[in-house]
Amino acid sequence: MKKLIFILIFTFLGIEFGLAQRIPQARNYRKFDRNLFHFGFMLGVNTSDFSTQYKPNMVNEFGTYSVTNRSQPGFQLGLISSMKIGTPLIRLRFIPSLSFQERILEYNFVPIQPNEDFEFQEERVGSTNLDFPLLLKFRTKRYNNFAAYIIAGAQYSLDLQSKETNSQKFGDPFIKLYRDDFQGQVGAGMDFFLPFFKFGIELKLSHGFNNALIQDNSRLSQPIESLRNRVWWFSLTFEG
Repeated sequence: MKKLIFILIFTFLGIEFGLAQRIPQARNYRKFDRNLFHFGFMLGVNTSDFSTQYKPNMVNEFGTYSVTNRSQPGFQLGLISSMKIGTPLIRLRFIPSLSFQERILEYNFVPIQPNEDFEFQEERVGSTNLDFPLLLKFRTKRYNNFAAYIIAGAQYSLDLQSKETNSQKFGDPFIKLYRDDFQGQVGAGMDFFLPFFKFGIELKLSHGFNNALIQDNSRLSQPIESLRNRVWWFSLTFEG
């Protein structure tokens, strides 16, 4: 999915840039760059997993042969507020969002008896997040009705689905993550100026600063040193 998104973005970029150089066009939405503030909304999909670190002695000490991290798709929606900082080429963006994410951890436990098969267990970790990203956007000058940009910043995420305060079930354990998380974000995108609004295509990567795992010494958490949230975001933006 990530490769497909990259291919689509760079294909659109090449086509639009080539047309902009060859075909003179009337400039749409000329007043966009004059306004200090802009507002809009965002829709998109994501794929989330963990940046993982395991304990080196997990086989001998915890009877865990392997732990595999697998990403899963999700989606998000948000509201955009954007402020011009001196020049139209630099903007400060605040995009409070609601996102739905899921990750899978697959465990293979060493059998108790030599002739038995490895015990397999799948743990699904779902999150419903309120995300509050604050980003700086650096844009190129317009080529007719097109511009490219990069973004960088950080976000605070509040997991409404967190089991941080839930009592652990040692007969049926589950992974517990902290409710609060801070993440860095980087990305790039393209803006298309239409007659009455601006349409954008954006790809971002978020990575957690802190270890999100609550180490409660359950069978599932013991072999893991740290879990950091990692999310790829593909978004469509609409601003007026």
